[in-house]
Amino acid sequence: MFIHPWDAAQNELEWQTWLAGVEKFGVLAVNNADAGQAPIVLPTHFTFDGPDILVHFARPNPAWPSLEAAAEVRLAVTGDYAFIPGHWRVLSGGIVENGVPTSYYASVQFVCAPTIFDDPVEKAAIIAKQTADFQPEGMHAPVTADSEAYGRMLSGTRAVRLRVLRVDAKFKFDDHKSQEFRAQIAERLDTRNHNLDASAAEQQRRRLREMGDFKA
Repeated sequence: MFIHPWDAAQNELEWQTWLAGVEKFGVLAVNNADAGQAPIVLPTHFTFDGPDILVHFARPNPAWPSLEAAAEVRLAVTGDYAFIPGHWRVLSGGIVENGVPTSYYASVQFVCAPTIFDDPVEKAAIIAKQTADFQPEGMHAPVTADSEAYGRMLSGTRAVRLRVLRVDAKFKFDDHKSQEFRAQIAERLDTRNHNLDASAAEQQRRRLREMGDFKA
């Protein structure tokens, strides 16, 4: 992911805070074991376990040979996105038709080393952590290898622990533009109020408060 200096996260806390406020759902990108084929992209919920990330997929998933061969994979989480029309970005006195459109978004991407688990007890432990994460109210049978409800289903899944090697974080909200320009775009997003416009405007205003004018 290409990141201009003005689009970079200010620090680790910024992307960690943003990530804590969005759904823990992303896409896991894996190089295809057949180099002539397209990369494999797996939509998935994920769970943090300390510095690691936990996921699991169905055993029949055709991605397993590629995952087994991969030294590194990438998990990408993207949100707060909005299309910005070119005529919104024309500076005062400029020709409206010459405005260049862009996209706003926040994205955090983890480059990870995967470890695959097939042992029923180890798989159950990982899936139990994910269940507790996403269903904290309980109301489910114990997620164990010998559970009547879930034990027999474990053979149909494989679990993956992703050890995070590095993190790329990007907040693309025209932070190299003037404060007045950015405030006007946020107002336009509020007025349009389409899809994720409101959350994109919120991110732009937050960055505006925290950064002011961008300084290299």
